[in-house]
Amino acid sequence: MLRCVFTGTTRLAIGSSSAYHANHYRLSSLIARRQWRALHATHSPRGVQQTSDDRRQRTIDDFASSIQFSPATHCFEDLAALTPSDDLVVLHGYVESQRSASSKLLFVELGSPDGLLSVQLKLYSSDSATIATRERIKSIRPFAPVVVTGRIETRAAAPSRSKSDEEEPIRITNVEVSILDLQPLNDFPKDIIVAEGTVIPPEQRHLQLRTSKVLRDGVVFRSKACEVVRSFLSSKHGFVDIETPLLFKSTPEGAHEFLVPTRTQGHAYALPQSPQQYKQILMASGISRYMQIAKCFRDEDLRADRQPEFTQVDVEMSFAGEDQVMAIMEGLIKTMWMKLIGVDLRQNAFPRMTYQEAMSMYGSDKPDTRLRARLSRIDYMIPIDLVSKITPIQDPAVDVFKLSVSSDPAATRDFVNAFMSSPDSRPFNANPHGQPGIFIYDSRKPLGGLQPFGFEAAEYLETQLELEEGDLIVLQARPNEPFSGGSTAIGNLRLALHRAAVAAGLLPKPTGWNFLWVTDFPLFTPAEDSSPSPSASTTTPPADAQAHINDTISSPDARPRLESTHHPFTAPLPSSAHLLLSKPLEVKAAHYDLVLNGVELGGGSRRIHRADMQELVLREVLRLPEERLREFDHLIGVLRAGCPPHAGMALGLDRVLMLMLGRDSIRDVIAFPKGGGGWDGLVGAPSPVTRDNWARYHLVPTGNAQA
Repeated sequence: MLRCVFTGTTRLAIGSSSAYHANHYRLSSLIARRQWRALHATHSPRGVQQTSDDRRQRTIDDFASSIQFSPATHCFEDLAALTPSDDLVVLHGYVESQRSASSKLLFVELGSPDGLLSVQLKLYSSDSATIATRERIKSIRPFAPVVVTGRIETRAAAPSRSKSDEEEPIRITNVEVSILDLQPLNDFPKDIIVAEGTVIPPEQRHLQLRTSKVLRDGVVFRSKACEVVRSFLSSKHGFVDIETPLLFKSTPEGAHEFLVPTRTQGHAYALPQSPQQYKQILMASGISRYMQIAKCFRDEDLRADRQPEFTQVDVEMSFAGEDQVMAIMEGLIKTMWMKLIGVDLRQNAFPRMTYQEAMSMYGSDKPDTRLRARLSRIDYMIPIDLVSKITPIQDPAVDVFKLSVSSDPAATRDFVNAFMSSPDSRPFNANPHGQPGIFIYDSRKPLGGLQPFGFEAAEYLETQLELEEGDLIVLQARPNEPFSGGSTAIGNLRLALHRAAVAAGLLPKPTGWNFLWVTDFPLFTPAEDSSPSPSASTTTPPADAQAHINDTISSPDARPRLESTHHPFTAPLPSSAHLLLSKPLEVKAAHYDLVLNGVELGGGSRRIHRADMQELVLREVLRLPEERLREFDHLIGVLRAGCPPHAGMALGLDRVLMLMLGRDSIRDVIAFPKGGGGWDGLVGAPSPVTRDNWARYHLVPTGNAQA
């Protein structure tokens, strides 16, 4: 909860007579001036048109008046402990609502500056001065900022709340404030409509935050999380918090970059996708432990868990390998969960699983292990005629899983029909490797409805999958080759069916915190196209890719081009490094991802710390052309200068916070997120650029660009 900071020497201590009389004098003078203004306004001739100079001067006077106000004497959280006295209290806050109990009694609900608390104000109009104050207060609209001066009184009756609303502030009900003066500091105009049920557009993000405690809580939670991160890494483990440059150079690895043109013709900066190279340079600079809560940028399509600018918790450690980094980051996660949401994860280490195991059992390199449906291979025992019905592939691999959605086969059949006719099924129906085979276990039918499998396979499925009445059995064929990319068709179908079953009320929404380390990824994958720029890909390689590479290893020009699965600075595992030149697709990376409930929180690796090894990977394996190789000259030079072995990792802070708070989008934990297409509706960015400004950078807009 936010705390008050009192400025100056005007805090009124209870029982301080000198402070009381000084404040009382100021208050009396202020009320007298306002009464004179109200009287003057009442007796001024109506219908007289103000001059422009009058309006300008009134604007200046009103502004000057609005910045001359008394400091708050109390925070809202202090009010409940106060007892009635003659001492004055001064509060800052926002008007929430008003109600007239009678012609003389007015109640106002005042919200705290942080929106967490509210207190009732009371004004009893007994003379001309208080009547004028009443009329002025009634003209103030909700959401207007005010300064209230009054006295604490015991509240006669605490209101009852019929239901709790997380968007509503917590009301202080044992005391109320009798109003002596209420000073508005700004207006909230009538043309801005904020009412229950109003959908506030992204163009008014400030009002979204102002009116949504959930959104404000997300921003405050983010601030607290950053404090915990810095405390754990810097204070406890000796990491040095270093800011790396945001104006970097364009490099061939990774996703698309944002370019920043310069006045040097043909030259541009690039906004960093990560501080990867700078933090490796720091390892060669005598900084043994680096950390940063870093801003990063990627020019890519947006999803619920992606933004063009995002934040990651970035670390790097010298004289360290995978296990040391994983231990530090696992400790950080457990500390965040304990301190921020009170969940104790310290009893058990996070389980580990290889990439091969994850893809085999879950069809995903970021599996949600809360879902019990695991994959099994069954192609070696199902009839050829069944295989030919579900795929055009010769000698495929066939995976199977079961999903228990209902004990009634008819209800399961209705669910399947609804899913397969929905838009969610389109990618699976259009799969070039074949549509899924779907069966329902029904004991009233021969072989439980599994006749196409034959007796042996049906019996195997009944035993191995522990089939029960109404269970859904799903088959999917794929090329019989090593796994590549982030998921398989059946892995995606497994998730889609489970989501549909939850949405239909057939399965409960999964709960819990299932963390998992995924390790031993492939170091390289076949390139998606023939362009010379390596980047992450999820393309499945041709079945004979490795064989073709082996056949043409003596003729490098004929060899298919490879790309780094993650980035070209990742080191190979020592156990497979000897295969770099002969069987590069079989080389495993010293890379590790941290996964939570099917979401990748972040990843890291041991880096290549020797210049000759880094040059070999870039030149001999990735086969970058000379002009691209020169872009890494600075890094090669740094590694030559006695760079120690090092490893690191980056956590996606936005995703971590989204999951911790149970939000559906990272936009809910970012103060000013981008919308569709990277558009910031509040400030109107990106904005048009004039031809003169383009010319400053030696650029000319083309197409439909406006001057």
